[in-house]
Amino acid sequence: MTIDFHQHLWPESFCAALTLRSEPPFLRGTELITPEGRFVFDPAAHDPKRRIALLDRDEIDIAVVSLQPSLGLEELESGVREELEIAWIDGMRELVGSTDGRFRALAPWRVVPGFAGVSVGASAVSDLAVGAGVLAAAEAAGVVVFVHPESEGALPEDKPEWWHWSAGYTGQMQRSYLTWLSGGRARHPSLKIVFAMLAGGAPFHHERLTHRGVDVRTTLDPDTLFETSTYGRRAIELVIETFGVERLVYGSDVPVVDPRLTLRAVRGLGDSVARLLQSDTPERLMT
Repeated sequence: MTIDFHQHLWPESFCAALTLRSEPPFLRGTELITPEGRFVFDPAAHDPKRRIALLDRDEIDIAVVSLQPSLGLEELESGVREELEIAWIDGMRELVGSTDGRFRALAPWRVVPGFAGVSVGASAVSDLAVGAGVLAAAEAAGVVVFVHPESEGALPEDKPEWWHWSAGYTGQMQRSYLTWLSGGRARHPSLKIVFAMLAGGAPFHHERLTHRGVDVRTTLDPDTLFETSTYGRRAIELVIETFGVERLVYGSDVPVVDPRLTLRAVRGLGDSVARLLQSDTPERLMT
């Protein structure tokens, strides 16, 4: 089985719930409005049949899907947030059961029986008090946690459109990963955890850590892993050289980005590496 560990898919129940809203996040026709701004929304990108056709094109058997925290749900009043997350969970449970195993789901911020694991925003790890409950529950249940960047809010007027994408999200993920190193793993010694987008490039800074007396050998932790989305061969090779190929898992961030750049990079490293990133390691995480 080949697995893409990082995709986003919105079932009809969740899209309907967003359409009924009048404050971010909400949908109006082909426009998505979030705390970060206005974006083109293509309903076809969340059509399960179309998504399966894309999986077939890319020779991927299973997509692991999650509800992205970058929508800004974490900023909502707790009852409203709960309603939207449950709408996604209920719709995804039905979709997973009707698509012959092509999708598996990570439940947002909670352990849900039958789901492959849990997805959380970066704040669940960068502030361990925020994530204490869900991380402990996932550890007790033996399920994987996937850490994803959250909404950055409105774009500052003097910044280009790519600012959140390249500075904000990566900064969140670096803080999250470094907090994990400095205390998270000690609190949750048996938790399986995956940081999206190579933890914002955080592994690249390990040489700097040695100048502050950090023994980077202590970071060679087989249950702390890095997902590949939006990066190419040079970045992936550096993580492999730092930690070993067993610490990486393939993910694409579909439909936010075209998966083919990262997919070519992963498969260009050879069949044995691709098998580890796309099959052996993700299967280990979800069993």
